[in-house]
Amino acid sequence: MVTLGRQTAFSSSLFRCPMKNIGYGLLLTFVLTGTAWSQEAEQTSPAKPASEEVVSDEVALNEDEIAIFQAIDSYTAAFNKGDAQALADHWTDDGEYVSPDGKVLKGKDALVKDYLSYFQETPGAKLEVRDTHVKMISPRVATETGVAVVMVADQDPSETTYEAIHVKTPAGWRIDSIKEVVAPLPAPTHYQQLQGLEWMIGTWVDNAEENASVETTGRWTTNRNFLVRTFRVFIQDQVDFEGTQVIGWDPSLGVIRSWTFDSDGGFAAGRWSQSGNRWTVQSLSILPDGRQASSTNIYDLIDENTVEFHSIGRQVAGELLPNIETLTIIRSE
Repeated sequence: MVTLGRQTAFSSSLFRCPMKNIGYGLLLTFVLTGTAWSQEAEQTSPAKPASEEVVSDEVALNEDEIAIFQAIDSYTAAFNKGDAQALADHWTDDGEYVSPDGKVLKGKDALVKDYLSYFQETPGAKLEVRDTHVKMISPRVATETGVAVVMVADQDPSETTYEAIHVKTPAGWRIDSIKEVVAPLPAPTHYQQLQGLEWMIGTWVDNAEENASVETTGRWTTNRNFLVRTFRVFIQDQVDFEGTQVIGWDPSLGVIRSWTFDSDGGFAAGRWSQSGNRWTVQSLSILPDGRQASSTNIYDLIDENTVEFHSIGRQVAGELLPNIETLTIIRSE
């Protein structure tokens, strides 16, 4: 904040003493606005069979592990064909299945009956297993953990985590038990709305003035719901002024907002809007002495390591102040 009398790094700071426009404008630039880089979504490759997914070039599987992964692939293929008997044949005679809702099925007869009923109700259902891990407990027992995704036409995919016990029988490796639980829902996040400001992550510095600099550091909070930025103004290597800014998505208004607090006791709130590589912040501030201030702060992202900032329409208690001319801020790390 930049205070009209003594500019603060983000919003109220812009209004600190005119003689201290140095890095305050720069600081304000970063705290109040940010330019967005267009980012391409990462493309995901088609899911691989379980036998390929877990095998790395550095880990060689023994014969039993290979056989278990082959059984997993065979089980998946049988499910995707809707073959209830083939699925049941992957189990031991007394195999036990526990569903996410706690329902227990025991024995091949019960399993076949349940499979037949399921495929009649949901024809064309497809199974995909992910993040499959197999661990040998003994020469004749192994555990398997992973994520099972069932896809049915016109329905959202259902996802569960599971643990299976495999035992070695004269007929080969068979499933002795499977327990499924509903996969936990991902934590809510507004990252999608804020990712255009991800360039703020890291440390930025404005050294435009001799014996003075502004350092701004940005980071994500847990779940990427907020960006937190801290700024420090150095005068001859001594911290003269500092503050914190929090940037987040306001779902009630559908806009990005920011809240800034500085070490002089000033604070500010801003609304952010984007046009290409330009971010514009409409900021309202309360100065330490109680006066109200406002400004329009503009950030232009030049490249991934350079941002230009300027501030217009600055006023305190109704009195117009000069604009802050373009300042250049450089990423330091």
